[in-house]
Amino acid sequence: MSQTNQRWSSSTKSMDDGMLDVLLAGAGRAAEALLHQSVSQSVSRKPNQAGIEEEERGSLLSKMLPFSSAAEAEAALGRGMTAAESLWFSYSASLPDHLLYCHNVAILLIVYTIAPLPFALLDILRSPSPPKLQPRAPRLTPAQILRCYLDTARILLLTVGALSIFSFPVVRAVGIRTGLPLPSLGEVALQMLVYFLIEDYLGYWIHRLLHTPWGYDYVHRVHHEYSAPVSYAAPYSHWAEVLILGVPSFTGPAIVPCHITTMWLWFVLRHVEAIEIHSGFDIPFNPTKLIPFYGGAEHHDYHHRVGQKSQSNFSSVFTFCDYLYGTDKGYKLHKASLTKLKEMAAENNLEQASLEQARKNDFDKKP
Repeated sequence: MSQTNQRWSSSTKSMDDGMLDVLLAGAGRAAEALLHQSVSQSVSRKPNQAGIEEEERGSLLSKMLPFSSAAEAEAALGRGMTAAESLWFSYSASLPDHLLYCHNVAILLIVYTIAPLPFALLDILRSPSPPKLQPRAPRLTPAQILRCYLDTARILLLTVGALSIFSFPVVRAVGIRTGLPLPSLGEVALQMLVYFLIEDYLGYWIHRLLHTPWGYDYVHRVHHEYSAPVSYAAPYSHWAEVLILGVPSFTGPAIVPCHITTMWLWFVLRHVEAIEIHSGFDIPFNPTKLIPFYGGAEHHDYHHRVGQKSQSNFSSVFTFCDYLYGTDKGYKLHKASLTKLKEMAAENNLEQASLEQARKNDFDKKP
């Protein structure tokens, strides 16, 4: 039996050695062929060829290459780097693309911590100006605002953090790039417009689905715990809703791929916009009021005021979806009633002023 085992082990060892020799020989031949091909390609190129061919340049610069110097990067670009590109190169050249993508988590948490703070201070200080959109609603205490912040930050860290780890292959597949050149301002502005339009349209329909009985009871109800919203409650949601609403936010960059810095800017602007419409304040001279079809805080505040039974104002950014699909009727009636009340109050004030003036005139005529 032992001799049989020895013969079997000896035979197996001989087979392994033979297999290893075959693999090594094959690898050697493949490496030799690859080396021959690369040498022949380099020899076939003209020594005085200026820069890199346009097709090769696009593929080379789709990723941040490990250039050893800025001169090599400029040679690949075929021009000198701008100040912004030099700064980006010095920061990102040695960082893996996945790490650059994971910057989304830090950027999101920083924006969520800082951007809502001015509105929260107005709430805490009970400032009469600018006026609250729901003046009769009780204002939150500092402890309640802090609790909202901590709960939301924890959900964002867990959901967006995990998503950033596992979604990177998708980001790379759709063509989000990290290399040079940086996009122009015109390209960035056009991409922002496209992303806002796509996100608003898809978000409108997802929001309507979340207001179905099942969607509201099991998911969206958490976000509506604040019937009079505050700035720190903008992303306050069930963890599933955070992931669901990430779909329309990412669809724009997936359809129209961009640079990683553009995607950072997109997430920042979208988050700031969400904070503004959940602030609960009607800020006078707000520059966003100049944006055509922009809903703003007043438009979204009405949606929270009505709550679960709301069938109005599902759009998160613009108003045209609510107009096209007839989900702004309740809001229009609300606005009309407010306008009528203001007109009646103005008339009463005018009549009161006239009566006081008449009494004063009668008093002055007395001897």
